[in-house]
Amino acid sequence: MTAEPIRITAGANAYEHEPAAATCTCGHDGSESMVLDSRTIPHAIRHAAIFGALEAIQPGISLDLMASHDPLPLLAQLERNHPNTFSITYLESGPDVWTLHLTRIL
Repeated sequence: MTAEPIRITAGANAYEHEPAAATCTCGHDGSESMVLDSRTIPHAIRHAAIFGALEAIQPGISLDLMASHDPLPLLAQLERNHPNTFSITYLESGPDVWTLHLTRIL
């Protein structure tokens, strides 16, 4: 079973199932900073939740990821699954929290 994108529009019955490219018309400002604190996500679904968030952002959009440890295994998995898709910069490197700035480039 594959997931299909969902387009959300204004008005009655606003949720429209759309197999083509998903677009958002909510008026969200794409320049707004997004932060995902992985420390609050249960360990069993943490990587899946992070990948879901990263796959949802468009090229040029960034997400700051906070983690309780240096997420090297996650970064290796990201490079295997999405090679050369994200630019990654460490904003904070422990000892209590690591914060990475990930920008989608492709």
